[in-house]
Amino acid sequence: MSDNTKGRIHSFQSLGTVDGPGIRFVAFLQGCPLRCSCCHNPDTWEFGAGTEYTATEVVSRAIRYKSYFGSDGGITLSGGEPLMQSEFCLEIFRLCHKEGINTCLDTSGCILDESTKKLLSETDRVLLDIKYTDEDGYRKFVGNTTLSDTLDFLAYLDSKSVPTTIRQVIITGINDSEESIRKLSEISKAHKCVDKIELLPFRKICKVKYDNMKREFPFASIPEPSPELMQRLNSILGN
Repeated sequence: MSDNTKGRIHSFQSLGTVDGPGIRFVAFLQGCPLRCSCCHNPDTWEFGAGTEYTATEVVSRAIRYKSYFGSDGGITLSGGEPLMQSEFCLEIFRLCHKEGINTCLDTSGCILDESTKKLLSETDRVLLDIKYTDEDGYRKFVGNTTLSDTLDFLAYLDSKSVPTTIRQVIITGINDSEESIRKLSEISKAHKCVDKIELLPFRKICKVKYDNMKREFPFASIPEPSPELMQRLNSILGN
């Protein structure tokens, strides 16, 4: 592997504030094996699409914004599913660490192989998307991975003491019950690496992407959660 390792990227966000601590340069990698019914980025699914970059080119872009990162910010690799290009991500993170840039990985935790473990050794924080707290939710609304896969990934993060933020998109009538949130809290408390839980309200602004791609948006008829619901669920977590 070298700093010329190549990968495919869908897009960049130069000064992100919702993809990890502080202000971050975010790269959305192309390709995802999952088919989440609530997915905001269906345009990142297709493998082989996007634009090819070397790891050096990505890090060179991130360095431009280093002065904005402060003590908390840095780079976040999101997607898509970055674990599908783990060697590319590893080289990006290695180069970032040489430049003193904090690294964050936004992932579903769907793969745990040797390549993934190497990547995690260069990862300062993981944003782990636990989509549902039961296997039935994964089977119906995700596909190609399971809750068990995600929990195995989380157990490995815990064994390596990788700081972890658990994230969940709250979908009205599907995973917005008190029982589900309490299960999420139990999962968090069982893993010392988890220091934060973020509940993200389901949004339908992405429907235009599905329309443009001539794909059906599976959750088009589901209402977005109210601020009152989000506040109540966050209060269960003590947020």
